[in-house]
Amino acid sequence: MKIETKRKIGELLFSTKLRRTKPRLAVLDVLVGASKPITQEQIAAKLGPTGPNKVTIYRTLESFIKAGLAHKAYLRERTWHFELAHNCTESQCHPHFTCTNCGDTHCFTGMTLPMVKSPPHKGFVIRYQRTQFEGLCPRCSLNQ
Repeated sequence: MKIETKRKIGELLFSTKLRRTKPRLAVLDVLVGASKPITQEQIAAKLGPTGPNKVTIYRTLESFIKAGLAHKAYLRERTWHFELAHNCTESQCHPHFTCTNCGDTHCFTGMTLPMVKSPPHKGFVIRYQRTQFEGLCPRCSLNQ
């Protein structure tokens, strides 16, 4: 782990008042290095056989979510994808785009969308908005 990454991980844990445990440091290292949302299984694969088990990884991710450090980006094929929450606000996650051809997911961190208004007559209260776009990525659209 690079010194800069180690420092960033320490600052993230300190800012959320979470203890520095080996599983938290390991999972956070994977999330910091990820360029897109990843699954619990992908995190386990990156950590290898000497890393924490899947239950510990799940509990670690849940502690990160509760602390506002990470979030569940979206659900695809019955599997949650996780990422750091630093590009999102309390009420809205940045949009994600998934290519329906190759399956790659891209974060649209520079894009913001207006919040949807709750329907006044139904009693619903929208507190968080998540947007998922699907279509063809630039690479796949060129091959069509």
